[in-house]
Amino acid sequence: MTIDFLPVRVQDQELLAGIAGEIWNEYWPQHIGQAQTDYMIEQFQSLPAIQRQMASEGYEYWFLTVPEGQSDSPWKAPDGRPIVGFTGGHEEPETNRFFISKIYLLASERGKHYASRVIQFYTALCVQRDLRAMYLTVNKGNELGIRCYQAKGFKTIDAVETDIGQGFIMDDYIMEKQA
Repeated sequence: MTIDFLPVRVQDQELLAGIAGEIWNEYWPQHIGQAQTDYMIEQFQSLPAIQRQMASEGYEYWFLTVPEGQSDSPWKAPDGRPIVGFTGGHEEPETNRFFISKIYLLASERGKHYASRVIQFYTALCVQRDLRAMYLTVNKGNELGIRCYQAKGFKTIDAVETDIGQGFIMDDYIMEKQA
């Protein structure tokens, strides 16, 4: 399956927030509950959060797009291609790594090996930018995600519980892959 990475521009941020909200509401309530899902969308996936991340936290985002006819996704990129998900993160100069903050696919697009292409994309990005590794956090209960990352060469390097406010905790593994 062909997949392309279309950089998210300032004028695309509202579209990105809409896609993020749909994916999060489809997947996470069954794992962390609706209240925490709503809170995390507001804090990390909403339009103001995305604007802040891109403007002052060094985040880069990409829409995951496919050729017309390869997906029936209702979400369309500015160039008209179907959007099947998105990814994003930022460089950490102090550790010489790229933090992959987000890899999210629409429910109808999972199982098509797009995550493999996303990891290939980040591997090439790290090599191009002379970064030594990439890393991400994954919810300890997300067994599918953990298996996927392990299969792509990620190793668990730590386990953390992060208080994100309002009584909510993110209970994650930190996984790293050398570039």
